[in-house]
Amino acid sequence: MLITTPNLAKPDETYARLIATHDGLSEGESHALNARLVLILMNHIGDDMVLAEALRLARDPGAV
Repeated sequence: MLITTPNLAKPDETYARLIATHDGLSEGESHALNARLVLILMNHIGDDMVLAEALRLARDPGAV
C-alpha cells in the first residue's frame, strides 16, 4: 500500500539535501538527476501496484 501521509523523520533536512544535490547543475542535468532518482527509488520499492498508484497520484495531484 502506498503511504501518502507524511513519513519523513526530518522533512526539512531531507528537502534541503535534495535541493543541495541540484546545486550547480544545468536545467537538463537537474532533470536527468530527477529521472535517475525516480528510477532508483522505483527499483527500491519494486512493487508494481504501489508504483502504479504513485504514478497515478503524481499525474493527478488533486487525488492525494
